[in-house]
Amino acid sequence: MLAWLQALMPKEDKFFDLFERHVAVSLQAAQALRRLLDGGESVPQLCAEVIQLEQDADAVSAEVLQALRRSFITPFDRGDIHGLINDMDDAVDQMRQTVKAILLFDVTTFSPAMQKIGDLIVESAEIAQGSMPMLRALNSNAAKLNAASEKIVQLEEESDQLYLQGLKELYQAHKEDRPMEYIVGSEIYSHLEKVVDCFEDVAERMSGILLEHL
Repeated sequence: MLAWLQALMPKEDKFFDLFERHVAVSLQAAQALRRLLDGGESVPQLCAEVIQLEQDADAVSAEVLQALRRSFITPFDRGDIHGLINDMDDAVDQMRQTVKAILLFDVTTFSPAMQKIGDLIVESAEIAQGSMPMLRALNSNAAKLNAASEKIVQLEEESDQLYLQGLKELYQAHKEDRPMEYIVGSEIYSHLEKVVDCFEDVAERMSGILLEHL
């Protein structure tokens, strides 16, 4: 009876607009972070850009939570809406944590492995952006959503390998006389790898939503 009533009542489709706005900001932040990892004099400016974009993403998240409180009928489970926007926001939060560490330690050069993780972050954000509009029609987009989620999981596995490779290279390079270089580098690696982890959380959340509606 409840399912029948819900099917007749209008749904709040603005959630989809907000998800798509948020993931667009996430992609902008990922692209700025990747440019930052090329190093050089533009690093502080790009750090500031990432921080501003994180604030923009927070504003969209706040809109989602406000809409959730005010909406009677939602396009899918309220807990999934809350969880999805939190997972998306966590990714941008980790980008901000990355640039905060970079600013704190005044880092302006980055290893090839860090740059490759940056590439994976951008690719993950691009896939998330491409996937988000598919939530408007879950059944007809099931195969594409599953493929996108699987790809992000694969990218996360690649980032794990780069993270371990990067830590090993740092240790080998600095174990004798510059341990602080290892500490700083390992913190940056950790934040970068967590960004990809967060996008994996987004992918798994979308997969869970899909399973509930098939």
